[in-house]
Amino acid sequence: MLGQIVNGKVIDLNQEAFFVQTAGITFCLAKNAVATDERILELGDTVQGFVYENREREMVMTQYYPRAQVDQYGWGTVTDVRKDLGVFVDIGLPDKDVVVSLDDLPLDHPKWPKAGDQLLVALEEDHKNRLWAKLADDAIFQQLAVKFPKGMEHKNLKVTVYASRFVGAFALSSDYYLTFIHESQLLQVPRLGEVLEARVIGEGSHGRLNLSTLPQSFEVIDDDAQMILMMIKRTADKTLPFADSSAAEDIKQHFGISKSSFKRAIGHLLKNRLITQDKEKHEIKLVDHDEAE
Repeated sequence: MLGQIVNGKVIDLNQEAFFVQTAGITFCLAKNAVATDERILELGDTVQGFVYENREREMVMTQYYPRAQVDQYGWGTVTDVRKDLGVFVDIGLPDKDVVVSLDDLPLDHPKWPKAGDQLLVALEEDHKNRLWAKLADDAIFQQLAVKFPKGMEHKNLKVTVYASRFVGAFALSSDYYLTFIHESQLLQVPRLGEVLEARVIGEGSHGRLNLSTLPQSFEVIDDDAQMILMMIKRTADKTLPFADSSAAEDIKQHFGISKSSFKRAIGHLLKNRLITQDKEKHEIKLVDHDEAE
């Protein structure tokens, strides 16, 4: 019953609330949770509302319905992260955030959502009468999606990542187009629920737009620079222990190119603000474009 809209009968009231009973359970309906200017409820009246257990573990009812319900998906905003439990999501209830269980989140913690990220969820009641947020799967996104128009190439889109996998990221645009970003078109692995700015680079074979988050300047750098950039991207800290002063033998062994080719490639990457170089630490590092902006 929790997480759903139900009908109940007013069995008691006071100056601040009505007490509504349904299926043998009494819920508190605060007067400021009545959404309409309907007549004052009286004992015996039937009233409809959304029922849940708030953070004080009180059974309550509201007529201000949340964005997500049991078997109804809606967008929620991540408010907190607990590695031992999961992530808390605001679905529009004033006194309760619901949890997406860690069992439903990626095994890699770097792919977990952060506060502010967006998740499409429905509610689910477990055998202990607790409400959990259930992530929408690919089938749900397929149902929600609309067909994109022709001529989308080179357009910029805002997309929300709903699956971050080894091959790349699956995302839904703000216009509800299905999209895919291959891992080669990502500067860094995106989080589940992360909102990205991406550019359309083509149409996929499964009704998805292919996107890229790489700066357009990336497209004009040479093969050596692209290779170095991708090697940096694949490291955990987005850093490589090399600089233009590195020994030629070390460069050849690690990158398979000459020192002069390495220095030229590094120069291109620095010019296009794709990396930074710290000569004292003897390292090159990927630029975080979110921070740079």
